[in-house]
Amino acid sequence: MFFFDPMYFVFVLPALLLAMWAQFKVQGAYAKWLQVPNRRGLTGYEAARQLLSNGQVLDVSIEGVPGKLSDHYDPRSKTLRLSQDVANGRSVASLAIVAHEVGHAMQDATGYAPLKFRGTIVPAVQIGAWVGPAMFFLGLLLNLSSLAWLGLILFAGTTVFSLVTLPVEFNASSRALAMLRDNAVVTSEEELRGAKSVLDAAALTYVAALAQSLMTLLYYVSILSNDRRR
Repeated sequence: MFFFDPMYFVFVLPALLLAMWAQFKVQGAYAKWLQVPNRRGLTGYEAARQLLSNGQVLDVSIEGVPGKLSDHYDPRSKTLRLSQDVANGRSVASLAIVAHEVGHAMQDATGYAPLKFRGTIVPAVQIGAWVGPAMFFLGLLLNLSSLAWLGLILFAGTTVFSLVTLPVEFNASSRALAMLRDNAVVTSEEELRGAKSVLDAAALTYVAALAQSLMTLLYYVSILSNDRRR
């Protein structure tokens, strides 16, 4: 019956609503500033090259990646992967996204501790994200509280990952705005405000991800606590 427990929605629904709001904000900010060309007429690719060069980060390659808003920096291969709209676009939104990903490359180049720690725990988190819940519910089915607690602990890794992600992403956005301004990639307050709007909306998605993971974890804890009292 716990698979259909209405209490799950009591715990998780607020976080799900926050996630929906965050996606709405991201899509809205991106769509708005994607239509606003940057005054220098730079493509995302050109801006990435300029920012990496000015930051003396010369060992990072740039590749295309399919999809929308699929842009990311891969520290394992030191590769900046940009979606077509961002790489070829000349919008304020493209500059904001590119600068954010270059911010991750700068973190990697300077040995930013939260980024290194997040990379270290990725394998364990990937396993725990799907093994943890399976062990948790199997433990409940078999009335093995130790197995259920072990599953909960494994799943808790996703919450730790989401928590560590916040300073990583916030710092990358802070670096992005500074780079856009200091390197004259954006040349007006309107462009800087637009870039900040895109980055702030994206940051909200990471807050929502943490809220979802934390509330799910608390729901699991409540199940085990109630089971122990019984």
